[in-house]
Amino acid sequence: MQKSGLFVVVSGVLIVLGLVLLALGNQIILEGVTQGNGKVGLDQEVVISAEFDSQKTSTGIFAVQAIGIEEDRIMTAKILNPSNNEIVSHEINEETIEKEFDVFEDGIYKLVIHSTNNEEIHVFGAIGSLPDGEVKLLSYISVIVLIFGMVGLIGMGTYKIKNRKKSI
Repeated sequence: MQKSGLFVVVSGVLIVLGLVLLALGNQIILEGVTQGNGKVGLDQEVVISAEFDSQKTSTGIFAVQAIGIEEDRIMTAKILNPSNNEIVSHEINEETIEKEFDVFEDGIYKLVIHSTNNEEIHVFGAIGSLPDGEVKLLSYISVIVLIFGMVGLIGMGTYKIKNRKKSI
């Protein structure tokens, strides 16, 4: 096999390996995250619950995506601890928000999304533990491997095109 053919195969293997690592990393990151969706209006709210162990994690994270939110809409996302006390409240004034909160006790924490407007809007929410450094590192490594594979493939393609023009 020519060197260029071997280089293309290695680049292809790097791309496949990067995609596999990316999928695995995303699966691990989303393992501890509970997701939900629904419509929020004056009489409707979306509640998403997740169990936390304060020995395993001291920081939780929540995210809310409100598609097509308008400036005059008043929506709020709040986190309730296992005692049903509000520990975090955040006004939703953009399409996507992501915030962290402290986990002090074991139990079920709730993400509650509600609105004071009559008009309904569809929202997506997620609550879970903040991924640790090793999981984040896996995500970075997968992206780097994928980029190296793509750069190698593009570089070899460019090299072959330039050599083809010289031989003509």
